[in-house]
Amino acid sequence: MFKKILIANRGEIACRVIKTARKMGIQTVAVYSEADRGALHVKLADEAVCIGPAASKASYLVADKIIAACKDTGAEAVHPGYGFLSENEEFSRRIEEEGIKFIGPKHYSIARMGDKIESKKLADEAGVNTIPGHNEAISGPDEAVEIAKKIGYPVMIKASAGGGGKGLRVAYNDAEAHEGFASCVNEARNSFGDDRVFIEKFVQEPRHIEIQVLGDSFGNYVYLNERECSIQRRHQKVVEEAPSPFIDPATRKAMGEQAVALARAVQYESAGTVEFVVGADKSFYFLEMNTRLQVEHPVTEYITGLDLVEQMILVAAGEKLAITQDDIKINGWALECRINAEDPFRGFLPSTGRLVKFRAPLESNAVRVDTGVFEGGEISMFYDSMIAKLIVHGASREQAIERMRDALNGFVIRGISSNIPFQAALMQHPRFQSGNFNTGFIAEEYPDGFDASMVPHDDPALLAAVAVFARHRYIERAVRIGGQLEGRGRKVSSDWVVVMNGQQYPLTVSHTRYGMSVTHNDKTYDISSDWSFGDQLFTGTVNGQPICLQIERHGLYYRISHFGLQVAPAVMTPRAAYLLSLMPEKQPPDLSKFLISPMPGLLREVTVAEGQEVKAGEKLVIIEAMKMENILKAEHDGKVKKIVAQPGASLSVDEVIIEFE
Repeated sequence: MFKKILIANRGEIACRVIKTARKMGIQTVAVYSEADRGALHVKLADEAVCIGPAASKASYLVADKIIAACKDTGAEAVHPGYGFLSENEEFSRRIEEEGIKFIGPKHYSIARMGDKIESKKLADEAGVNTIPGHNEAISGPDEAVEIAKKIGYPVMIKASAGGGGKGLRVAYNDAEAHEGFASCVNEARNSFGDDRVFIEKFVQEPRHIEIQVLGDSFGNYVYLNERECSIQRRHQKVVEEAPSPFIDPATRKAMGEQAVALARAVQYESAGTVEFVVGADKSFYFLEMNTRLQVEHPVTEYITGLDLVEQMILVAAGEKLAITQDDIKINGWALECRINAEDPFRGFLPSTGRLVKFRAPLESNAVRVDTGVFEGGEISMFYDSMIAKLIVHGASREQAIERMRDALNGFVIRGISSNIPFQAALMQHPRFQSGNFNTGFIAEEYPDGFDASMVPHDDPALLAAVAVFARHRYIERAVRIGGQLEGRGRKVSSDWVVVMNGQQYPLTVSHTRYGMSVTHNDKTYDISSDWSFGDQLFTGTVNGQPICLQIERHGLYYRISHFGLQVAPAVMTPRAAYLLSLMPEKQPPDLSKFLISPMPGLLREVTVAEGQEVKAGEKLVIIEAMKMENILKAEHDGKVKKIVAQPGASLSVDEVIIEFE
């Protein structure tokens, strides 16, 4: 067994590999860019080596620097994690040539599966079902449009070396095919250094289901059941689960056997994933093979009891698989939510900055948090937006969903925005709970984006009652302040009004032996909690039932988050509430004459000029943030008065880019 391994990655996955290596008694070496000098994976590793500037192409993507770090530290093997060089055939080959073990498949397996065009041909030869399409690299946008017409819309435009939703677009007409080709080429070139693009038929109402496989150097192969990855936004996975609520045992067996046949055809050694698109009739077609560890691997670990990182290390060290197909069972149900640094209430735009608060749910046998950040750390614009992975396990799917809802309630993140409210809304959506969904679920259910009104809550008065509970705690502390004039001390009223989302909730408060009783109309909430001032997490019981929500005081307002709903109730006396109702509403300023950056990022391109007439829907600028291209278009017809920000500028949120006449 190896004595020391180097992790050629950063963030959550680097920390994840370190955790298993430590369990196996293996020392670890971290590599880091200058932007990651204080990162968590650097702190956790036994040794750490700086490999260059913040930009990935000057650090994490430079094989020479990683090989040099291996030699300098005496690392015998390299675990590539996912992303960066994890599926780079040349990197794997060079590592092996240097006498260092690559904890992953051999370079020839990566080469055959890493090229999506060639992998599809090979899958055909191995007897694996494949999707109709044009499997040759496309030379330009006009050719892309012609091919798309022949295949028939909708089509999927994909980068041959793509992955993680980058270099992928779905086109429903000629214009989308033309524009989608250009975006795919740019993203593929910037992310993978390979701008080849191909096109295939987009299966309607598809499910994205993948099979985890394991192989060793002795020709032994197993499949570890499936993962359901259909909850996606812009082709990036949001929620994953294992097993799938859609797949039956016969389909599982057929898909598993085809996945193993493909792994055997490329002499695959390590953990890998074969991805399929599955139709409503359970027909399935090969999408691609990911020759690395997947982000969502923990759900498979929960239902099988296997540590996939450990299995990868054992295989790389030359050991045989200790399990057979008959040993693989399905134990309960597991769910994973990707917690990303993005604002769901602003179109999921990237959010960067310092993590002022980072308080993950308590881990247990049923709750797991994989992360690479810590409170006080920085979320950088240079890398992926994922902050953490929240994984839960239950005896049934229903129990797993309930545990995920509770865990999301207790996940405190401040300083940046996160997609936790959206994840919480998904957990409560009837269609998700029924298991009747496909990859179009988010686009279909949230066609105009996501806002607070889309978060269901069956008892908003409960949130008003908690706000009054907190307000009373503050007032009771104020009453106890010494030095008050006799007879002039503050008196605490029992009648209050909570103003929330334009509605007034009249409430009456009384103290009980264990806490406080709050009554609204004919319903009473008996609240018991040891919540203390300044604590963002409010835990306790309401009418004997446990409750966990987040609360923060802002003057008379108490920002409350519960099951994804975010409200800011104001707690006031009945007289103050009446006077407030007489106040005119302040109108927001008119910003229609400006194009404002909705996110922090790099201004890559301005496609219009001063004095130019523009039409609604016309492309104006391209902003790059967290390795993704974002195109901003004109919302209405107009004329450009002034270009305020120039290409190459680093934009902040709400910074003016273009002014219109």
